[in-house]
Amino acid sequence: MALFKKWFKKRKDQNELQIQSPLKGKAVPLTEVPDPVFSEKMMGDGAAVIPEEGRLVSPIDGEVVQLFPTNHAVGIRSGEGVEVLLHIGLETVGMEGEGFSAHVKVGDRVKAGQSLIDFSLEKVEEKAKSTITPVVITNMDRVEKIEPVYTGESQASGETMLRVSLKE
Repeated sequence: MALFKKWFKKRKDQNELQIQSPLKGKAVPLTEVPDPVFSEKMMGDGAAVIPEEGRLVSPIDGEVVQLFPTNHAVGIRSGEGVEVLLHIGLETVGMEGEGFSAHVKVGDRVKAGQSLIDFSLEKVEEKAKSTITPVVITNMDRVEKIEPVYTGESQASGETMLRVSLKE
């Protein structure tokens, strides 16, 4: 009997993905992002972080599948096939890469907590519409449900932010 319990527990874990906060800061619902592309979930569902420092880390283990030339956004695909977009600030593409320094490239394998992009929080505050950073699952067809587990208080990068149940 213990063997069956162990097998079923492992099976359940394989159908769940923990997404960690990619930044130190306050996690908020995606609906609070002052941009309808994100707040109306046109690109997918997730959450956002109001950053307190300029270091973006990977929220999951996976592969870098997209890195914008301006280094303001990165996409990572988990081993389960879930694609997560991290978009530093709003209207930061107009900064043309100023203040952003990527530590990864497309095709790199990354671990949760690994540094992806360093950025100047001060420059983003000065030149962008907002520092709020959406964390969006862009292929929602793989997702059964998303459960927020953040507190709304400041948290460290690496703390679990979302629990994602995957479709079988």
